[in-house]
Amino acid sequence: MAAEKLDGEALAARVRAEVAAEVAALGAQGRQVCLATVLVGDDPASSRYVAMKQQDCAEVGIVTKSHHLPADLAQDDLLALLGALNADPTVHGILLQLPLPAHLDEQAALLAIDPAKDVDGLHPVNLGRLVMGTPGLLPCTPAGIVELLAAHHVPVEGRHVVVVGRGLTIGRPLALLLALKRPGCNAAVTVVHTGVPDLEAYVRQADVLVAAAGHANLVKAAWVKPGAAVVAAGTSFAGRRLLSDVEEEAAEVAGWMTPRIGGVGPMTRAMLLRNTLLAATGAGR
Repeated sequence: MAAEKLDGEALAARVRAEVAAEVAALGAQGRQVCLATVLVGDDPASSRYVAMKQQDCAEVGIVTKSHHLPADLAQDDLLALLGALNADPTVHGILLQLPLPAHLDEQAALLAIDPAKDVDGLHPVNLGRLVMGTPGLLPCTPAGIVELLAAHHVPVEGRHVVVVGRGLTIGRPLALLLALKRPGCNAAVTVVHTGVPDLEAYVRQADVLVAAAGHANLVKAAWVKPGAAVVAAGTSFAGRRLLSDVEEEAAEVAGWMTPRIGGVGPMTRAMLLRNTLLAATGAGR
């Protein structure tokens, strides 16, 4: 029996509608929600991602202020811009598109963003709030995954979740989030990575499996526990074809599974919109 689809597209549409309604309500009070985007250089993928995020904002009524800077931008000039955006009361969220050109210090730039405007949820202050279990802006992809599981009534509380991948944007914060004593989480979480000798043995134990390593077809269908929920969060490309960390045949074994396209990605983008709204209202603090 084929797995139930964890439909990120449908859920993201609901989230966008909710955000749009709240943005409109703020607009009726004379309050405009604004996201500043910062793009350095002309990397095609980065340019495409920023354009998509700006379009998402436009569709829900969030205003964007675009800052497209030359690839040879000096570090001091980047930090000066971020400082100005921090100080601008009309800007509620700041999105710094990564990767930056090699001569720029990404970590210093990310640290320069006001945590209250950090809509990616990756500033150490926001990650620290996640560790402590206190309110803050959550990293977009982990927050989207938790919502996706909850919306499809996947049992998580008290279950064994295995996260394959320990990256800053997904694996590490997701493991922290799923272990918290809060609705839709409260799980026993194991984090593994591609350097673990017997990866298969860990995957086979998972009631909920999240693959976030960025290695195509790393997780074999034969490894998946029958009836498990499988979230393929890591991606890579072969030419222009998007590849999943999980073999597509796993859908014949799993109870729930994200599709190769339309699973986690739309939820990540939707959570960025929600974080911008939360930053504007102060509810994320």
